Amino acid sequence: MSLFDTPDLQLPASREAIRAIQSARKPLALEQAKRAPFYRGRLDHIDPAKLDDPEEWAKVPILDKDMLREIGIDAFNDQFLIAPPDDIIEYWRSGGATGVPLFYPRSRADMEACMVQLCRCWALTGCGARDILHNSFPLGVHPAGHLWARSANALGIGVMWAGGGANTPSQTQLELIVRQKPTLWMGMPSYGLHLANMAAAQGIDLAGGSVRKVLVGAEALSAAKREKLERMWGAEVHDLFGMTEIGILGADSPHHEGFHIWTDQALFEVVDEATGLPVEPGQPGLMVITPLFINGATPFLRWSSGDIVTISQEHSLEGPYGVFPVMRHAHRTAGFWKLRGININHAEFEDFLFAISTVNDFKVEARTVEDREVLHIAIEVPRGADAAAAIEEIATAVRGTFEVRPDVEVLETGTLAREFEASVKAPRFVDKRR
Repeated sequence: MSLFDTPDLQLPASREAIRAIQSARKPLALEQAKRAPFYRGRLDHIDPAKLDDPEEWAKVPILDKDMLREIGIDAFNDQFLIAPPDDIIEYWRSGGATGVPLFYPRSRADMEACMVQLCRCWALTGCGARDILHNSFPLGVHPAGHLWARSANALGIGVMWAGGGANTPSQTQLELIVRQKPTLWMGMPSYGLHLANMAAAQGIDLAGGSVRKVLVGAEALSAAKREKLERMWGAEVHDLFGMTEIGILGADSPHHEGFHIWTDQALFEVVDEATGLPVEPGQPGLMVITPLFINGATPFLRWSSGDIVTISQEHSLEGPYGVFPVMRHAHRTAGFWKLRGININHAEFEDFLFAISTVNDFKVEARTVEDREVLHIAIEVPRGADAAAAIEEIATAVRGTFEVRPDVEVLETGTLAREFEASVKAPRFVDKRR
C-alpha cells in the first residue's frame, strides 16, 4: 500500500459480526502476549478456549503504565517487544503530561491497521477530499501529527503540516490560516484556544473565517472547553480518541453523543476496579482495552489508562457507523488533589475555570509556602480586561465552589502557550508541594 492509497475501512456489517471478530482475535492476542518475556508465567493459568467467558478473560491481569515503567526503559524492548527488527517500521512515543516516556515499536501490519482506524475517524466526522487541513498537532517524536496528516492524505484531504507552536510559530500559523483558508483545523484543545486568543487580540475574526470543523485530541475535552472552541472558531468541534499503546480507536460523530469506538479493532471492557469483571451495561467502570490488530510488536492485554467510562449501544447515529457503541468519559482514577483536606478533581476544576468568560487560559499549581499548602492559579485574560477585577472574581468563585481561597496571578497573553509547547500535553495541574 502506497502513501496515497485509500485503505479499505473494513466496516463490520453488524454487531454480531463485531462479536465474531472479537471471539476470533482474543486467542490470537493472548498467544501474541505469551511470546513476550514480560508475560512469562502470567498467562499460563488461562484457558484460550474459554476466553468468551467473562470470568476466564478476567484472569488476564490488567496492565497500566506504572507496571511498564517498572520494567525500565533499557529493558523494555527485551521484555515487551516480540517483532523482529526488520519488521519494525516506526516508533511511537507514549503521551502523558508526567513520567518518563516510553517508545513503542510498530510493525508493518500494525501500521496498516492504524491507517484503517485513522481514516474511519475522518469519514465519521464528515471530512473528505474537498477539505484543506491546517494540522497543528506537534510534528516530533510523538506520532499524532504525522499519523493524522498521512491518513488525511490517503483520503484526498490537502494538508498544511504546520505542527505545534514549537514547529511553526503561532503568529505564522495564524497568518497561514488567514491566507490559505483551510476548512479544517486540528490540534490539542489548549493550542486551539491559544490561537483563538491570539486572533482575538489582533482583531482577526476566526469565527467568521474559513474553518468549518475543529478536530481535537490528546487532551481531555470538557464541555466548557468545547463550547469555548466552538464559539471562538465559529466551527463544529469533533473529539478524537486514541492512545499510543492501543491505537486510534474512536471519534465524535456529528451527533456529539460521545466517542463511537472501533470495537472490531479492540476489545473494550468496562469493569469493576476491584474484581476486573464487567459492570452492568451503561454503568460507569474502569475502561480496559485490548488491541486486536495493533499487537504485532507490543502485545498489550487489558490496558488501563485509569479512565472511568460508560459504554452504551443506544445512540442516534445511523448508517455504517451505527454498529459501533458510544463511550463517554466519567472521570479518571488519577487527576485528584487533596489540598488542606479538600478534594479537588482536575477535570471539574478545568471545566469550572474555562466556563468563566474572563479566563482565556490557565495553569494550577499546588505549592508549599512556609509549611502551608497554597493553591496557585495563573491565568491569562482577554486584552483590555481589568486584571484586578479578574483576580477577585476568580478567587471568590473558587472559594465559593471548592472551599479553598487561591492565590491568583495574571500572566501576559501567550505565556502559557509557550510553556505548554514544550510538552506533549499541556501540564495544567502541577503538584510542587514539598
